[in-house]
Amino acid sequence: MTTVPTIITERLLLRPMTADDWEPYSALMLSERARYMGGPFSVKVAWGMFCADHAQWDLFGAGALMLEDRDTRACLGQVGINSGPLFPEKEIGWLVFPEAEGRGYAFEAASALRDWARTVGRLNTLVSYVDPQNDRSRRLAERLGATLDGTAPRPDPTDLVYRHFA
Repeated sequence: MTTVPTIITERLLLRPMTADDWEPYSALMLSERARYMGGPFSVKVAWGMFCADHAQWDLFGAGALMLEDRDTRACLGQVGINSGPLFPEKEIGWLVFPEAEGRGYAFEAASALRDWARTVGRLNTLVSYVDPQNDRSRRLAERLGATLDGTAPRPDPTDLVYRHFA
């Protein structure tokens, strides 16, 4: 069994998921805000995604971490490394709950998890699959230093693939 890490950044605690995270997670996944991830999703599908995010740690040695404000302890979103049969390569993704948007939390969390993936997780490759219409995620991938890789395999043929390292 893999020990799920806790990563501390300037403002955030990237911590293992808990059952209490289901409510804000599902609210986002059932909403129009999930459209760039293939949603909105049903409760059944969102629950499966939530469980998969957690289970990937034991199955693949990487998975999702929740973003928690170090001062207020509020749950702000999620960052994760996705793998398994739905992902051609290990993929770092992020989501921020509506009340936390626009404050740089996704950049802070994704930077920390990307660095963990390279050093502690010893991953030899990491990409982000981004819907071409998701301007915010495209800009974030570029701000993280990722570059477009037009030849990389992708789970959805319309996705852009941003390569963080190879």
